[in-house]
Amino acid sequence: MNTKNLKSYAPKARKQFIEAVKKRAAHFGIYEDRIAEVRIEGGAAIIEGRAFTRKEGEQRKRLESKVTERGYEMFIREMAYTWFNRLAAIRYMEIHDYFDHGFRVLSPATSHPTNADGLPEILNHASDVAESLNLDKDHIIELQLAGDKEEELYRELLLGQCHHLYKIMPFMFEAIDDSTELLLPNNLTKTDSILKGLINDIPEEDWQEIEVIGWLYQFYISEHKDAVMGKVVKSEDIPAATQLFTPNWIVKYLVQNSVGRQWLATYPNSELKGKMDYYIEPAEQSDDVIEQLKEITPTSIDPEEIKVLDPACGSGHILVEVYEVLREIYLERGYRLREIPELILTKNIYGLDIDDRAAQLAGFALMMKAREDDRRIFQRVEDGEVSLNVFSLQSTENLDIPKIWKALDLEGSQQAGSTGGLFDEPIVANPVTAGTYGEYYELIQTLKSVFLQAKTLGSLIEISEEYLDSLVNFESLLQDKKLGSDPSAKHAAIGLLPIVNQAILLAQKYDAVIANPPYMGRSFYNSYLKDFINKEYPLVKENIFAVFMERAFSLISEKGYNAQINMHNWMFISRFESYRGDLIDKRTLHNMLHLGAGAFPEIGGEVVQSTAFVYRKFSGNDNYLATIKRLIEGNSLEKEKNFNLCEVTFKTSNRELSKIEGYPFVYWATDAIRKTFTSMEAAAVYLDTREGLATADNERFLRYWFEVSVNERCTEVDWSKKWVPYNKGGGDRKWSGYLEQLVNWEDDGKEIKNNIDQKTGRVRSHNYNGEYAFKQGITWSGISSSGFSVRYVPKGHMFDAKGPSAFTEAENLYQLLALLNSKVATFLMSMLAPTLDFKIGHVLKLPVHKEILKSQELRKLALEALKISKDDWDTQETSPNFKTFILHGKGDISEILSNYLENANEAVSQLKSIEEDINSKIISLYQLDSEISNTVDIENVSLCANPSYIYSKKASSEHKGLVIQRLVVAIISYGVGCMMGRFSLDTPGIVYAGSGNNGFQQGLDKDLYRSFQVDDDGIVPCSEQSWLFEDDATYRLKEFIKTLFGEEKFDGNWRFIATALPNFKPKETADTNVRNFLSKPFFKSHYQMYSKRPIYWLFSSGKEKAFECLVYLHRYNEGTLSRMRTEYVTPLMGKYDAQHTLLSEQQLQATGTEARGIEKDLKSLEKKQAELRAFDEQLKHYAEKRITLDLDDGVKANYGKFGNLLADVKAIHGKAVK
Repeated sequence: MNTKNLKSYAPKARKQFIEAVKKRAAHFGIYEDRIAEVRIEGGAAIIEGRAFTRKEGEQRKRLESKVTERGYEMFIREMAYTWFNRLAAIRYMEIHDYFDHGFRVLSPATSHPTNADGLPEILNHASDVAESLNLDKDHIIELQLAGDKEEELYRELLLGQCHHLYKIMPFMFEAIDDSTELLLPNNLTKTDSILKGLINDIPEEDWQEIEVIGWLYQFYISEHKDAVMGKVVKSEDIPAATQLFTPNWIVKYLVQNSVGRQWLATYPNSELKGKMDYYIEPAEQSDDVIEQLKEITPTSIDPEEIKVLDPACGSGHILVEVYEVLREIYLERGYRLREIPELILTKNIYGLDIDDRAAQLAGFALMMKAREDDRRIFQRVEDGEVSLNVFSLQSTENLDIPKIWKALDLEGSQQAGSTGGLFDEPIVANPVTAGTYGEYYELIQTLKSVFLQAKTLGSLIEISEEYLDSLVNFESLLQDKKLGSDPSAKHAAIGLLPIVNQAILLAQKYDAVIANPPYMGRSFYNSYLKDFINKEYPLVKENIFAVFMERAFSLISEKGYNAQINMHNWMFISRFESYRGDLIDKRTLHNMLHLGAGAFPEIGGEVVQSTAFVYRKFSGNDNYLATIKRLIEGNSLEKEKNFNLCEVTFKTSNRELSKIEGYPFVYWATDAIRKTFTSMEAAAVYLDTREGLATADNERFLRYWFEVSVNERCTEVDWSKKWVPYNKGGGDRKWSGYLEQLVNWEDDGKEIKNNIDQKTGRVRSHNYNGEYAFKQGITWSGISSSGFSVRYVPKGHMFDAKGPSAFTEAENLYQLLALLNSKVATFLMSMLAPTLDFKIGHVLKLPVHKEILKSQELRKLALEALKISKDDWDTQETSPNFKTFILHGKGDISEILSNYLENANEAVSQLKSIEEDINSKIISLYQLDSEISNTVDIENVSLCANPSYIYSKKASSEHKGLVIQRLVVAIISYGVGCMMGRFSLDTPGIVYAGSGNNGFQQGLDKDLYRSFQVDDDGIVPCSEQSWLFEDDATYRLKEFIKTLFGEEKFDGNWRFIATALPNFKPKETADTNVRNFLSKPFFKSHYQMYSKRPIYWLFSSGKEKAFECLVYLHRYNEGTLSRMRTEYVTPLMGKYDAQHTLLSEQQLQATGTEARGIEKDLKSLEKKQAELRAFDEQLKHYAEKRITLDLDDGVKANYGKFGNLLADVKAIHGKAVK
């Protein structure tokens, strides 16, 4: 169905209902920070000096108890949703004409000419409906005739309708005198009523299917869901964090292939098959499998004995589809349509959830389906002939057993009377003599114990089947007490029945358990849930969806069906390896829809990758062929369209799935691929792998190499320094690159090894690399969306947990590198790790052909690829091995750039050819020619010089322009580096990257900067106007371009640079475009280039840009700010004053347009003057502090030492500086 209107309306409605309920609560003296006293005086209740009826006062007191118990915010949320629920239900019923009185309760009659502004139809028929709603007809007529009591009249009618619906659906609507009626919002007949959105924002056509209720629920809680996601989830937030509405076609698949399949197994010629569009015909089986299936298939089925449970039923979408299929089964067996709903609701369908509101909606949805088929179903419910088996699990935390036992008086020894609150705090009581009914006393004690955490554990709570008979008998006794004359026993029975009913549902067995269970990773479990799952479900503890998957097997009968949709992680990741083995040994997969990403329309990206499946409980024959449809491409609609395509259908068996170590569910693997895994040795034979270092405080112990002083970095000739090269993983690049970080390993990691948790006294860091530290090896990106990519790591590096590493004998290293970067490895890794989360265990299971290690040709190709990749990476100035800029030579930049692009294309082509040669040789060795092509797509050649790789998400027509832009920005960055003395046109590599400008003079003395003069203080002003500074960044850049490319072509080169800039404006001059770029966009690009750790810091006076300059981090010293003030800021203030005087004099002589232009310039100048004065005051303050930097602290920490003198402090330092 189209959910656009629902998605738009529900989140807004949530805010409106919450606000309306808050106002109504405040009207009765309930506030967030206090609750006003209620005084009963005669027949009135006084609250904050205002009089209310005594009844309202008593209701208010009951509300007060709820606020005290639940807390104000949760209380308000629950009341808001309670009324949203009720009004949405009434809206659905009125549109479907389900009210016996025949009038609309919320909206005008459909014939009303002004539907948007008209009053509810029931208002015009108030006297007609009074008796049917058990209202005082005389009072209703009195209100009707008063003329000014419309709001009061409508409130009575609406509450009367709710009270009447209580008889039919007590789980959703309140009884007369229920306290929640006080919080029904005001102004329901006004033009700004909260009812208007419900009526006007959702067209009536959107209300035609009952699933509208589920979608409304999902969208209503969406903002609450967003608020609690990513945190450890409290029990009360579990529903919002975990509920997800299942697309209808997937629900049909689950139900039709479990309930429907059970029926068709016994009645293969049933007409039901033709009515199930998502039923998957079982694969043709071997004779031994067919014989076994015959043994376990009943020869007949009584529809009234079929039991189906949804243990996390949410708003009931799955249960509604179960109803549809069961109705067809009953009709096929000759039952009359009007008798079917009662049978289905009372005998077949069961649902549980921890969310009270969701369970209400599930019950409502089933009642509406029943009403479609039986017009008298409401009366049957009212008469007690029909009862639902859908419950919200309730906690027994406050259940007082002695009190409730005394009130029940099963022995008949007590006087009738009041029990007080059955769920009050426990009271001290004398020991109870249980007598004849002692087993029930013990039963209550058991229930009290197991359901203490019902709102956290839900259907994961297990009730032994041995209790079932006692529970059923006890339930019957409680029903008798509920209908009896003793008010104490009645009240006690009503309080205890929900606990007994939920226990019955958890104790009995089902023919099918069908669910879309909650999804929540173990890092978000609260402590109780974590302990429970670790103890009871150790094999599936990683995510609660898997816990529900396993729990379902204990809820179904011996040959029952477990049909669920959940995340596909259990099929592939190593943490579920033992569970997969358990499934293969003990269960039989019937069929599956492997859905991948996009199955849920409301979830974008690759986060939730889904699979829907139907398992049978019995272990059976491991040759049973399951049918699996691979629907991983496209969105939910496209997946549905592809459902019947033959090319997406695969067959596999438990025997086949067990052939690959780790049991990944690679159902699409051919016999040739399985043979590869079974006939070759695993990589574990040749590779040693280790989990890397976990520092437990990366901000403290890790730095990018360019942050710290070169004097503190270890080198191949000196390993005594503090900072050691560190492999921390990286992107999807192959062969070489991403070795950009350092780790503090001073004194053999003394500081890291003594990083103690103050609470536990334990060392927080672990995995210190041991004997593998500083060895050459290989690494890969742990998580990659574009396949498996492996890189060489030279000796001298430590490695991180996010940079998994492997080591081997030197003579095998390059051959294995070739194998792991081949398409064969990528293909086989997609089998071992389809989630693209490449763990060490996956790599170790990769099959290695013995000829690989002998191949000198593969070794030679790998070395060639490695050189191309390393040379390419080192052209970036952010590489530790950067030598010189890639564009050089005198002449026209465009020609020089063309030559570069030609060479770059040649390198890309060369690497592509090498990789294809590697692929050909390895594909041939593995005999996978029919499975894999040797061709490497151009966008997968992972070089910085390859625009198809760098800009793979952009259209190819944009690539050249983007490359030119990137190179021009790189020219400017290199130029700024040469101005600052970081680089030199005469000396390769990093020339100065010390600390505090110490040692810089030595470079000057050695004549390292002959060709282009370096800035004398590492302060380069950036100005939008040329008259402000004679040697600003733009002027210096011009000189740099002349030096680098020659003066002869300067004008053309300067225009070329300006035109290629990302902020280029055709109407501006080249100078203006470059000045504008250097003012702010340059710093943004520099910030990104240097991984949010800039080394050229932008000091800025503010948005008026009165003064800006770049300061080189490594040349900053305690005198830098004083020099900035005396050499730049103070003179600039004088220039601004002089300019102001000049403009003022010109203004006196100017007229018309010229005068207005000068006025505008003066205002702009005055803003700059004011901004500069304020900046100067701050600058003076910080200059006097003579701040020094400890580069070991890193850019992020040091950047926050200067208040607001620097631009983008919050983005870099991490928090705003006051």
